[in-house]
Amino acid sequence: MNIIFALIDCNSFYASCERIFRPDLKNKPVVILSNNDGCVVALTKEAKELGVRRGSPYFKIEKSILDKLSVFSSNYSLYGDISHRVMNILSEFSPEMEIYSIDEAFLELAGMDIDRTEYAKTIRAKVMKDTGIPVSVGIAGTKTLAKLANNIAKKYPKCEGVLDLTTVKDIDACLEKVPVEDVWGIGRLNTIKLTRKNIKTAKDLKNMPDGWIKTNMGGVTGLRTVLELRGQPCIDMDSVAEPKKSIVSSRSFGERVADLNGLKEAVTGYISNAAAKLRQQNSLASALSVFIYTDRFKDDEPQYNGSMTYKLPYPTSSSLELTEYGLNLLERIYKKGFRYKKAGVLLDGIVPAGSVQYNLFTPDRFDPAVDNVLDSINKKWGDNTLFIASAGIKKKWSMRREFVSPHYTTDWNELLKIKI
Repeated sequence: MNIIFALIDCNSFYASCERIFRPDLKNKPVVILSNNDGCVVALTKEAKELGVRRGSPYFKIEKSILDKLSVFSSNYSLYGDISHRVMNILSEFSPEMEIYSIDEAFLELAGMDIDRTEYAKTIRAKVMKDTGIPVSVGIAGTKTLAKLANNIAKKYPKCEGVLDLTTVKDIDACLEKVPVEDVWGIGRLNTIKLTRKNIKTAKDLKNMPDGWIKTNMGGVTGLRTVLELRGQPCIDMDSVAEPKKSIVSSRSFGERVADLNGLKEAVTGYISNAAAKLRQQNSLASALSVFIYTDRFKDDEPQYNGSMTYKLPYPTSSSLELTEYGLNLLERIYKKGFRYKKAGVLLDGIVPAGSVQYNLFTPDRFDPAVDNVLDSINKKWGDNTLFIASAGIKKKWSMRREFVSPHYTTDWNELLKIKI
């Protein structure tokens, strides 16, 4: 049985999430900013047409262009919730699905007695009707070609958002339309190397000798990409996400923090977030690191970077226990007289929860029911509905989000209000 992959990719996902509740922004230029409103991390094609580029510092955007833009701070709770809804819908269309990123998923369509193009159009219509998110669908016999087909479907209106390469007789004509930098797995350094060799399109790359690819593009990894362009499947479906081997929770502050209490609030919040992710994948951490940084770009201020790692007495995922250890580490690395820009935590030495053998002398210091209550309430009512007191309430240090939209789907206090 031939393998058939379908890649479903949400179009301008962050901006599309904002447009769900702002229909007046349809076909208008929209940009989404990074943490602390620093740089553009997502934008619509209308914003690109004005000359805005991903990664552009917000403060450098010309006022004449800025006046035409709708600008939003990143609203990750909204984007995460909408992503979850989209993925739930996609899971109805195939027994095998791989969530590749927050806005992309692969479906396996082999063995299904369907007209794949019409099936893809049904998927698009269902996602749009139930979530308001537009998606494009690329279908092919390999993952790399499915990504490429999606790229073409998104760019060319005549495709109507769907391209099935398994029905295309002259695939090289499609490969010729795709710049080599848009091929899945080709990074910036490889793009420079390939361009110097006058390899400018996916078709050019496909036709390169295997020996040259292995020598110049990372050996087997590079060759796998080229073989996939030739229609030979080398990358399997990964329907079960691999547990993370380490978890980092970190943010830059909206304003500098000099006092220990402010840092304790931040570190407590970061530990809670990391511990929740740890429990979500049914794992335990064996080591905890805490770090604090000043702003290295402030040449007129004293600089200090502090960090410390603690090997836990036994693996745990308890928010209360990890917070106790984390705040102790913070007190040991904290120094007065500095204005801190960033803090964070790292959970490492992660192991499956069922793999740890405790003994009779292992202390049972914190009831796991506490974490169960935290997780269940926050899952039902929204992040940080219930939190550890040392995380603080006012949180003056929180990252700057001047243009953040309401949390329409995750906060009861910010539900959309409609006047009749």
